[in-house]
Amino acid sequence: MALPIENYALISDCHTAALVGDDGSIDWLCLPRYDSPSTFGALLGDESHGRWKIAPKHPDARSHRHYLGNTFVLTTVWTTPEGVVEVTDFMPHGDRRADLMRRVRGVSGAVRMAVDLRIRFGYATAIPWVRQIATPEGASDLVAIAGPDALVIRGAELEPSDHSHGREFVVKEGEIVDTVMTWYPSHRPTPTPNDVDLALADTLDWWENWGSDSAQDGPYHAAVMRSLLVLRALTHEDTGGIVAAATTSLPESFGGQRNWDYRYVWLRDASLTLTVLLDHGFTGEADAWRGWLLRAIAGDPNDVQIMYGLEGERWLPERELTSLPGYNGASPVRVGNGAVDQYQADVIGEVMVALHRSRVQTGNASQDAWALQRALLTVVETNLERPDSGIWEIRGPNQFFTHSRVMVWAALDRGIKGVEQFGLRGPVEKWRRLREQVRGQIEEKGYNAELGCYTQVFGGTAVDASLLQLAQVGYVDADDPRMLGTVARIEQELLHDGLLLRYRTESGVDGLPAGEYPFLACSFWLVEQYARSGRLEDGRRLMDALLKLRNDVGLLSEEYDITGHRQAGNTPQALTHLALVRAADALTDTARESKDADTGAPEATERNVLR
Repeated sequence: MALPIENYALISDCHTAALVGDDGSIDWLCLPRYDSPSTFGALLGDESHGRWKIAPKHPDARSHRHYLGNTFVLTTVWTTPEGVVEVTDFMPHGDRRADLMRRVRGVSGAVRMAVDLRIRFGYATAIPWVRQIATPEGASDLVAIAGPDALVIRGAELEPSDHSHGREFVVKEGEIVDTVMTWYPSHRPTPTPNDVDLALADTLDWWENWGSDSAQDGPYHAAVMRSLLVLRALTHEDTGGIVAAATTSLPESFGGQRNWDYRYVWLRDASLTLTVLLDHGFTGEADAWRGWLLRAIAGDPNDVQIMYGLEGERWLPERELTSLPGYNGASPVRVGNGAVDQYQADVIGEVMVALHRSRVQTGNASQDAWALQRALLTVVETNLERPDSGIWEIRGPNQFFTHSRVMVWAALDRGIKGVEQFGLRGPVEKWRRLREQVRGQIEEKGYNAELGCYTQVFGGTAVDASLLQLAQVGYVDADDPRMLGTVARIEQELLHDGLLLRYRTESGVDGLPAGEYPFLACSFWLVEQYARSGRLEDGRRLMDALLKLRNDVGLLSEEYDITGHRQAGNTPQALTHLALVRAADALTDTARESKDADTGAPEATERNVLR
């Protein structure tokens, strides 16, 4: 069985990522990209579906681990009755290769280590042809090939055993044993060896230098910094595309069917990520994302999708795999995502908000970006009266979701602000008229005066956690009575043991069997709402509770099973981590503004309310 989700740490080279268990096993790795077929797939099955384990042989070995500073270089320290050993795992950044390096260093005593390598290309559909190749230096490279994929493993020689390779060795104090795995296209020559010391130093320097650009401060500094690093680790180095998570099919409900592939670029999630990175000084990522966006949606604006591949691929058909049984039996395992064919009215609003924020933050009134925004607003106009699938990608009938209609309002609002604040050209009077028309519909049909709250859908009575974003995008103030009434209703209907559900799945609105765990991003949205509406102590209490749900290296997945005390859903989840950053910023900014007001100092600027 795979480990609990929270037992995995992430390592990344900003092209792909691996999940490393606290038992020393790499159970998930797709090469050479985040969305490539898996090479190690034990996460969605068992060791027979591919893994690479390096750990002490002794059964009483115990581990603790940490990242080296603000990096994704992972160090696991093993304590055994024989002594202490340290394993450092990382994927070199900047070498333009798909490398994974594992360094074993003896700290004290003499520890017997065991290696188990099981290569399974193509989502465990291909056991490779493996051969040992002698090198001029007298070493032996292990080369594994199947179809388009090839690996070369360099280091101490591994012995074959029943479609796996392994060995045992003893590492003494001061000794270092390095093993390097490199993926390459099978039709090309085997790559040359690389220098582990140099790769490690360069990778540490790159991550630390990137993190040093952050403008973050305040009491949640460490949590925010790790979350910003996660967002960078999920951003493809070459294309600028930001994947929603590093994994596919980790269940939102254990043993259930809510298993989706998140290794693609959702316009919504990527737009929100861009905003958070901008707020913390990372303008280079904003430029890369704008370039990705212009390429991805180039063409007829009416063909815009809600999600794309890393290079802007449009064809992402959802299919079920039979080669992987699923995380502890949760099936089906899916690749691709059927949501690609949905109409989600909020997405263009998210993009418009992010592009406007980028313009405000950088002062760059790019004509290319503005041309894109104008084209997107024609899509908004064309689909103004069209129901949609909503932010949660409902697989039931399309409806008029209140959150979606607010994001339509936000799209028009940001178009208007482009004209008003930056002198850009556009049919501003028409946009103003449409903006007021949409607002009128929301207030008439999306607000229930009897209940005193906004509702999930027009004419409905249920609420939805996405309504917390109404204040975030400036549709209403956080302390507006309508917003406060909505928050009260959300607390009443959706709070479950202190954490927030997205909506009530038993209503049948999503066309799927009922049952899921609290969605962590929603709880962080509630923290932000508490902070912005003056409930600082409530916000701090909830924030502290949420931070305790992080794993030992600061990572969060999509959801949390309160009863089972375990993370659920794909991991690490970009939406969760960006919501964490926004929540921390809201608490920090509001506390600072309150202090400034008490001392008569000038008010702090609003960094995070996307107006």
